[in-house]
Amino acid sequence: MVEEIRNRQDNLTRLINRHCKQTGVLQTTIPSLLLIRSDKVAEPAYRVFSPSFCFVAQGLKEIFLAEERLEYGPSNYLITSMNLPVIGQVIKASPEVPYLSIKLEFSQNEILEVLKDAEIHANTKDSASRAMFVGQIELSILDALLRLVQLLDSPEDIPFLAPIHKKELIYRLLQGQYGVTLAQIAMEGSNTYRIRGAIDQIIQHYDQPLRIEELADVANMSTSSFHRHFKEITNMSPLQFQKQLRLQEARSLLLMESGDATEVAYRVGYESASQFSREYSRMFGFPPKADIKRMKETFEQIEGNTDQNLIGISNS
Repeated sequence: MVEEIRNRQDNLTRLINRHCKQTGVLQTTIPSLLLIRSDKVAEPAYRVFSPSFCFVAQGLKEIFLAEERLEYGPSNYLITSMNLPVIGQVIKASPEVPYLSIKLEFSQNEILEVLKDAEIHANTKDSASRAMFVGQIELSILDALLRLVQLLDSPEDIPFLAPIHKKELIYRLLQGQYGVTLAQIAMEGSNTYRIRGAIDQIIQHYDQPLRIEELADVANMSTSSFHRHFKEITNMSPLQFQKQLRLQEARSLLLMESGDATEVAYRVGYESASQFSREYSRMFGFPPKADIKRMKETFEQIEGNTDQNLIGISNS
């Protein structure tokens, strides 16, 4: 079994190496399938992870969900079952042995379709589980993933076979150790399903004042129950969740638009520029102006030395 797993990992490593030759993120011709490569240990990257399956064929990565640290490499896979603000960093990579990974995004409807077609019955009364977790890789999961990625070598087969192999991979994940956790995001009535609706509400209106009573109504829970389940699923309070969204968006605006920090603070929902600066410094390690200057210098240095793009490395 160990030898068979190693064989599949080696095949995936070769496929990623062949199709993703430069550092960065490659959006493949297979819908929702991305290949990621990094030839060096990267800086921490702040992103909102979408629902997805991530597998590292080579190298090592760590993810922080609030204060919880998750590490995964070739013997693991990472599942994110709903949109979550995280900090990610490649921690093992070199030009000789680059970090190589695969990210497959999926939707609630795709999970629900497999549950129905395979007649998999999940208990909606099970306790809410963390929306991001690391599982032990299994041969059946690797086989399904390999069949999907191999389609990159026969693009004419992608329109017909890619949806089939993606459903197969989701099916294998649902049959695995964390199948119930994954199923809950699609099971109407489960605590995870209801919290997901509240999370979508926060993301869509991150720049607006947070009204816990309204969010609890969206989740059809009491405020105390809502707070408890939200923390169980995201490892954050609703206010911490919103704060991370605001600061990530502010950093993106400052980097892409070169706007004034005070103006950006108000745009993302802060009422106090000084509070924004304090919380920005606490999260990113530098005040807004110094942080953006440092990041731009880093990107200019990278672009001056190579034609590669480092910005999107945190996608998986």
